[in-house]
Amino acid sequence: MSAYSDLITRLIKELSKLPGIGTKSAERIVFHLLKEKSDYGRTLGELILQVKQRSFFCRQCHHLTEAEICHICQDPARDASTICVVEDPKDVISFEKTGSYRGLYHVLLGALSPLDGIGPGELKIQDLIRRIRETDVKEVILATNSNTEGETTALYLLRTLKPLGIRVTRIARGLPVGSNIEYADQATLAQALEGRTTLQGSGSPD
Repeated sequence: MSAYSDLITRLIKELSKLPGIGTKSAERIVFHLLKEKSDYGRTLGELILQVKQRSFFCRQCHHLTEAEICHICQDPARDASTICVVEDPKDVISFEKTGSYRGLYHVLLGALSPLDGIGPGELKIQDLIRRIRETDVKEVILATNSNTEGETTALYLLRTLKPLGIRVTRIARGLPVGSNIEYADQATLAQALEGRTTLQGSGSPD
């Protein structure tokens, strides 16, 4: 028999479904909400609903945005000849915090994982190829995670992009093997970008 009312039990159960939130963390969140004024819970609920309703994936790079094209893609000061390929929108945020990258991004919205049924068709790879063909892209930086899925995705992209004759680089090994970009510190990410190397078999700059 639960120690909480049915309503509180349901809220704890739903909160515990969030990434990184277990039952105990969910309980603490519920207790915090109950101690705050009702306006706080109402404002929080409205914000969550607005974010859900008004957030979209950028039509060009698939980063999160509230407009058809995100602010990064619209920025004329960005270097449109370079595209950094990442797995998730949160990786874009991580690289932007370094302040050392001024090119554009392309978010795959995942990584290759055959065991989970995620193949090339489930990722935004064809959109990347289209962007390269339709614009003056000279370099693609593969910034997928340093785990099995990320490395498999990077290898697949190298083979796929090779016929396009552009330079394909991989961020340096400053990132620990098996780690995710979102957890790396800003200095490590900046060094990984600066130390990127051209992958064998890809095109070279003129």
